[in-house]
Amino acid sequence: MAKSVVLVALIGVALAAIPARAAELIMFEDAGCMWCARFNAEIAPAYPKTEEGRRAPLRRVDAGKALPADLNFIETERFTPLFVLVDGGREIGRIRGYPGEDHFWGLLGMLVKKLDQAGTGSEQRQLN
Repeated sequence: MAKSVVLVALIGVALAAIPARAAELIMFEDAGCMWCARFNAEIAPAYPKTEEGRRAPLRRVDAGKALPADLNFIETERFTPLFVLVDGGREIGRIRGYPGEDHFWGLLGMLVKKLDQAGTGSEQRQLN
């Protein structure tokens, strides 16, 4: 009996130590993409310092290469840049292209609202 209680406690501690997968903003980019370069100049330096950047860190993926295994659920497109907001193994929404600084922040804000409305965002667990 005591061994099973200890085993259950150890399993609980081990599971608690595993970090919850937080939301990420996946950026699919190609070398030579002028709109990717514009995003990199206008948004990328400030992004990690913003609330959106802290809630959904930017993760870059080369659109010309195979998807990392943990992103296999994303349906890719040939258009770059493509931004996909993901959380816990599911897509929340996407932004196709880079529409300029003002429009990007507005579109990203709408995606973050969708994340909040889902009510199951793992990033909420990270913030609490």
